[in-house]
Amino acid sequence: MSSLSMNSVAQWLQTHYTSPFDSVQQSLRIAYVVFSFCCALFIGFFKAVTVGPVAGILLIVGNIGVMVGLFPFHVFWTVYSLLKTKQINVALKLAVLFALPVLFVLWLALGIFGSIIVGIGYGFFTPWISTFEAFRQNSEAKKFFHSIVDGTWGTIKGSCIVVRDFGDICYHSYPVYLKELRELSGDHESHSIRFGQVPACIAVGLIGLAVDVPLFTVIAIIKSPYMLFKGWQRLLHDLISREGIFLETACVPIAGLAILFWPLVVVGSILLVIISSIFVGLYGSVIVYQERSFQRGIAYVVAIISEFDEYTNDWLYLREGSILPKPKYRKRKVSNSDEFSVGSSIIKGGKTSPSSLAPALLVPKLGPSRSVREAIQEVKMVKIWEELMNSCESKGKELVDANVISSLNLREWLRTKGNGQETVGLGLPSYALLHILLYAIKAGSGGLLLCSGIEVNHLNRPQDRLLDWFFHPIMVLKEQMKVIQMREEEVRFLEKLVVFNTDMQGMELWDNGSVAPEEALRAAQIQAISRRLVGITRSITKFPTYRRRYRQVVKLLIAYCHERDGAAGTGSTRSVSSIEIVQTQV
Repeated sequence: MSSLSMNSVAQWLQTHYTSPFDSVQQSLRIAYVVFSFCCALFIGFFKAVTVGPVAGILLIVGNIGVMVGLFPFHVFWTVYSLLKTKQINVALKLAVLFALPVLFVLWLALGIFGSIIVGIGYGFFTPWISTFEAFRQNSEAKKFFHSIVDGTWGTIKGSCIVVRDFGDICYHSYPVYLKELRELSGDHESHSIRFGQVPACIAVGLIGLAVDVPLFTVIAIIKSPYMLFKGWQRLLHDLISREGIFLETACVPIAGLAILFWPLVVVGSILLVIISSIFVGLYGSVIVYQERSFQRGIAYVVAIISEFDEYTNDWLYLREGSILPKPKYRKRKVSNSDEFSVGSSIIKGGKTSPSSLAPALLVPKLGPSRSVREAIQEVKMVKIWEELMNSCESKGKELVDANVISSLNLREWLRTKGNGQETVGLGLPSYALLHILLYAIKAGSGGLLLCSGIEVNHLNRPQDRLLDWFFHPIMVLKEQMKVIQMREEEVRFLEKLVVFNTDMQGMELWDNGSVAPEEALRAAQIQAISRRLVGITRSITKFPTYRRRYRQVVKLLIAYCHERDGAAGTGSTRSVSSIEIVQTQV
């Protein structure tokens, strides 16, 4: 009995009693965190004022140079594509032509303004954040080394990469969109408007700019103090309770930086609301077109202010609803495909829920933040890109070995800046994506299965807006492939379809053991899957960073071709380095 009592007393003391040594240890840990924060703050500021101007100027000058240099071509391509397309009638073309000058001015003004803001923010804050992240290293020597080195040359190199990706979007992706618009046949759904509605669309667009932009700005400015103090309250609560980003001690310095710069986040949110309100106001013209009513367009201009007020109240945890009028501007339900920007979540009766405005208005959420462990469990977007590029490289080597793709095709694709050579530019990534889906189906995965064994599903997928555009269609396509249960020879037939698309001659030359289905329905199903797969791949090729990464894959395949040819030939053919050969093609 006495021993039991002694054990109970010992357990109580161990639980409730803190020795002076433990208190000293905790105090030293807190002092170390404070010291690390101050050191990182000083070193980061020094790197920011030395490296930041160089990286910022490179990004600003590069992006503005791309925009201004390609602006005449953008105007010509846009007007030519608008006049050439058969998808809209003459009246709607006239309405869009009236709106194009405003859109072009907005593109230049917002592009230049955004480049300046992004250049300053990227050049100034990236070295600072890199310094704080360096203090998460385990070794003290590594902490000091990385705090000095990280965020210097990498920031300058990153600004050049941003300019290159932006140039790819402006020079390649945008013309591809316009080309697809011109080449759409009359079989697709066309859009038309009566001549009498053209003045109504123009008038509502101008009224939306005159009313929504200033009122959105006023609401954002009035509620900015709430956002400032509630954000500080949320961050300080996480700091005291050790939740969210403050859960791990190594992340406390970075979280302290978040508290310090929260006012800049508030200012940035106000600027984003002002920019978004321009497009929200112009969307009134789309409402007039969709509803065929001038009154509905005016009702939208008024109601969207109330919806924005409700939306900000929900995100700032203020009272529900709004005192502003909210007239009904929808008389029928609009599908998500018909919505352009303001809301993608439509509820019954055609009303738009306030939370559906989140993608357009970009106000930070003040809810409890996730811990670092929860963030680590989420698959990052860079892993998705790496998986796709690794698959393109491995499957490209298979096609090279099968003599489907030659080094001449690869060099031609690089030389023509990606124009032509559909087998390289579109067939190869479609073939790689097909095998990613087949691998996931064979493994019984509920999502996409990476080669590393990680499964990407709706729970752990990256919360990235770009990924949202094609993740769900890929999952639908995967289920369709799973349902029809293709045989091996039918899979080979599908491979031919995605690699060569409409090149019948190439399909006949590649003997991969495929057999076309005899049933017309079965053949139509497989051809429909190939068209959807190629269409998804075509959309992926327009994403930022894709083109730069895929060019590296093509260069590696060229090097592989030369190594393969050198191994098959005499030893004298190996005197030329494959890397030098690849560099001559750039």
